[in-house]
Amino acid sequence: MKLNVSLAVLIVIASCASLLAGRVWLPPAALLSPQDSLAGLIVQDIRLPRTVLALMVGAVLGLSGAVLQGFTRNPLAEPALLGVSSGAALGAVIAIYFGLAALSPVAGPLMGMVGALAACGLTFALGQGLKGGGTVALVLAGAAVSSLTAAGIALALNFAPNPYAAYEIMSWLLGSLADKSWIQVLLVLPFVVAGGGLLALTGRALDALALGEAQAASLGVNLARLAALVVAGTALSVGAITSVVGAIGFIGLVAPHVVRPFVGYAPRRVLLPASLAGALLLLCADIAARLVHTNPELRLGVFTSLLGTPFFFWLVVRIRKVAP
Repeated sequence: MKLNVSLAVLIVIASCASLLAGRVWLPPAALLSPQDSLAGLIVQDIRLPRTVLALMVGAVLGLSGAVLQGFTRNPLAEPALLGVSSGAALGAVIAIYFGLAALSPVAGPLMGMVGALAACGLTFALGQGLKGGGTVALVLAGAAVSSLTAAGIALALNFAPNPYAAYEIMSWLLGSLADKSWIQVLLVLPFVVAGGGLLALTGRALDALALGEAQAASLGVNLARLAALVVAGTALSVGAITSVVGAIGFIGLVAPHVVRPFVGYAPRRVLLPASLAGALLLLCADIAARLVHTNPELRLGVFTSLLGTPFFFWLVVRIRKVAP
């Protein structure tokens, strides 16, 4: 409880900093400026939707990472590792490639969710879900699906109809919260709420699954239903946000590990703190990316990868040391 309160307080502080930080710093009084003033327009129409979207994206990635780590019983699991993020990216790239994204603002998120659902379903089908393939097979299946979707993205870039289309796809793949408005926030909000709600329902089943598949089944856990909740929840939430902001890596991996030493190793107790930690980490990363003055602006996906890769190496070394 104390951890959740502390994370919430830090999120409020970081949110205020996000509203003030940028190429043009605003004074704290700008938070109370009327909407018709220049400072009020910057805060309410540019920085506030960007801040809200950062919180949503970070919370979804943190929650989905915690659920997938509990479901696969693999500390390295995250949406990207199981092909969910790359599947959503391929769906959104298809929408951009064929011009569907320009026809309707809903086309990108819908295609992203379709791609995420297809990739997630294929991963669990190849890994045989919970019925025999085991964690190693599931991770290998995720790697295969990620390679397949990456090949599809590369194919779209190779046959891009013009340089502008290729540039648009590449810029989107790098991941960014820049130039996002309330339209994108309202577009992904229903899917984030629905997907996050499905993932939140897995808490008790994940605790039972930590004892083993046979033990979980003996305790009354419907393993097929649990797998369906994980697949649908991850596809809806991660697919929606990826189709809007692009590929944002490592938040889903890092956030659960940051909070796990403080709450214990029961999967259900990790879910809410991981969501809050993911929101805080992504918001801080977005602020830091804005403060690095480059032209064009440093992409958020690049920044999180630069910060997350050393943590990934440290985690692998730590696992090797504690492994029997």
